[in-house]
Amino acid sequence: MRFDLTDLRLFLSVIDAGSITHGAAEAGLSLAAASERLRDMEAVGEVMLLERGRRGVAPTEAGEALAHHARVILGQIRQMHGELGEYARGLRATIGILANTAAISEHLPEKLAGWMPANPRVDLQLRERQSSEIARSVAAGHAEIGILSAATDIAGLTVRPFAIDRLVVVAGSGHDLASRSNVRLANLASEHFIALAGGALQDHIDLQAGRIGIRLKTRVRLRDFAAICRLAASGAGIGIVPETAARRERRSSDIAIIPLSDDWATRQLVICTAKGADLTTHARSLLDHLAAG
Repeated sequence: MRFDLTDLRLFLSVIDAGSITHGAAEAGLSLAAASERLRDMEAVGEVMLLERGRRGVAPTEAGEALAHHARVILGQIRQMHGELGEYARGLRATIGILANTAAISEHLPEKLAGWMPANPRVDLQLRERQSSEIARSVAAGHAEIGILSAATDIAGLTVRPFAIDRLVVVAGSGHDLASRSNVRLANLASEHFIALAGGALQDHIDLQAGRIGIRLKTRVRLRDFAAICRLAASGAGIGIVPETAARRERRSSDIAIIPLSDDWATRQLVICTAKGADLTTHARSLLDHLAAG
């Protein structure tokens, strides 16, 4: 029975995502290539590894056994690479980090600025994901470090405090909302929004809107918080951004900042690793630095 490392990474990605399509994307493979690899794995092993249904896939008992061994093998390989990197002159190390939108845009740049210059031989593979996906991926060993909302299911993770993230509404100073001390998302169903062009935070906002039965009316999607604030200041619509971004932009734009009073709009961000993870020296150093506040 011969499975290569790509097979093992793909299999873990598929069962963690509960979908061959999403698992293939996470593993960097096309759907056709991923499906063929999975069929070959089952044919070579002469055992069914996945139960396929209309709602996705789930591992069989044999698949659970394979997943356990795959995580052990891939963890040992990461540890080997890390230790070799510490001894091999000139060899660069890479640390995988998964983080939500607010962490990447508002908190990590400043914190990394204090660590990366002191560690010039370490590269970071930083990817944006929703908190629930971060939890699954870090627990499964797809990344060494994750930064996510503390409200997420953190089973299988070791967590430490990272930052507080508050979401606020931004609007022009002449907008009807400008005089409000706070507002709930349910009160904004009739407003027109300036939204993010994709990303984990916009997915989170859209999910919360769906939970209360509304669909946000989006006029335009922009790629960064500063652009949303500037356009909101013009009266083109309202936006939802982290408070840190809104206060920074208010120095140069005439915007009103209205706190969102929904519970989900104030999030404790935590930094996590897989429970019992044997981190490399570089990854441990970065973890301690980011969690230091």
